[in-house]
Amino acid sequence: MKTAIVTGGSRGIGKAICLRLAQEKNYHILINYQSNEEKALETLREVEQLGATGEILRFDVSKNEEVTEVLSKWVENNPTAIVEVVINNAGVTRDGLFMWMSYEDWNTVIQTSLNGFYNVTQFFIQKMLRNRYGRIVNMVSVSGMKGTPGQTNYSAAKAAIVGATKALAQEVAKRNITVNAVAPGFIETDMTANLDAAELVKLIPANRFGKTEEVADLVGFLTSDKAGYITGEVININGGIYS
Repeated sequence: MKTAIVTGGSRGIGKAICLRLAQEKNYHILINYQSNEEKALETLREVEQLGATGEILRFDVSKNEEVTEVLSKWVENNPTAIVEVVINNAGVTRDGLFMWMSYEDWNTVIQTSLNGFYNVTQFFIQKMLRNRYGRIVNMVSVSGMKGTPGQTNYSAAKAAIVGATKALAQEVAKRNITVNAVAPGFIETDMTANLDAAELVKLIPANRFGKTEEVADLVGFLTSDKAGYITGEVININGGIYS
């Protein structure tokens, strides 16, 4: 059973990626979520409506023991499954000016984005190396590329994953495993719902926010066989706001 896991897969970009992978029908899809089971089940239903199979897995990516426990149990129950695709999408924001940023707001963002990448990817990487195939896609952000005021914590976490992507890509390339990052700009999701879209659009050369499906199409390409010679890359998808 060829399998793909999408962290933070119940909503927004994560959900769109699950549906994009479901369209291909190549993979059994593991939809990770942290708290909103209803949304996760909704995503699973839509995945199944597209003719694919999947299941939901609840764990907090920032907690190493929890990640290991849940994934180990899943592997035990699915001994023939091979996880070929890992999409590190889970992330949180705790925006605020750095001078007033609490350690908790700093740490929560770093733990979720950066340690979440470690906890999930590290669990699967040896199995991928043995299998001699893998596609790892890390969702970063325009914030990690150019830095965004009011998001020093988020910018730091995403920039760190950019560095990790480039290093890991070189370590595993010989085993036909690619590691890439996708850096969205302003995309229409719950996360951007409270932003002043009318003002922000003025900054975007394409004159609009992106759609989750557009990001998912890019991720779908990077997980395909067509992208076998692309690794260690960070691909911006932001309507020209940072180019």
